[in-house]
Amino acid sequence: MKRSYARVVYVRDGIDTAVAEFPESGFVGREYETSATLFAELPPWFGTDEEEDEDDLSPFQQQLARGLEPDVPHLDELCALANGLWPPDEGLASACIGGYVDDEVITSIAEQTLAGREKAGEIVIPVAKWYSHVEKEKHRLTSEWMSLARFPLADEFYYGSFVIRHDDLAAARVDKALSVTEFSE
Repeated sequence: MKRSYARVVYVRDGIDTAVAEFPESGFVGREYETSATLFAELPPWFGTDEEEDEDDLSPFQQQLARGLEPDVPHLDELCALANGLWPPDEGLASACIGGYVDDEVITSIAEQTLAGREKAGEIVIPVAKWYSHVEKEKHRLTSEWMSLARFPLADEFYYGSFVIRHDDLAAARVDKALSVTEFSE
């Protein structure tokens, strides 16, 4: 993966900085004001989407949902509290800082991880079982990866995000962050 097009740079507090010159060539986006809002983002396996029927969930997702009942006996109350304190995202933010990795991104990381393990001869996954293995790998990777930032790019037809492993962020190895672009059309 090329990292020369976008990267995360950490500048410690107190370090003198200067405004960069505009590049002579290449794309420079428009300048706009930013603002912040706070909202709760619960893990995707909490199944907080009221429109989603349990029958629509895969067997693995149903197993996760059933497993939450004894571990989080007051899940409905927790979700109601979080949504009451911080209403669901209205989609008006120009960027989201932190949170869970977007589903398409974590799916891509899971597929690449499994394909790499298969190529290395560590595992063999029958074609008919591929998607169930991807689901399990996505769930595992959700606890390893987090989103640094998600933001729309030009004309909202594609979105960018930076994702990083928890241990790399804790060690301030932001050069290990991945830049990911998603296309909506």
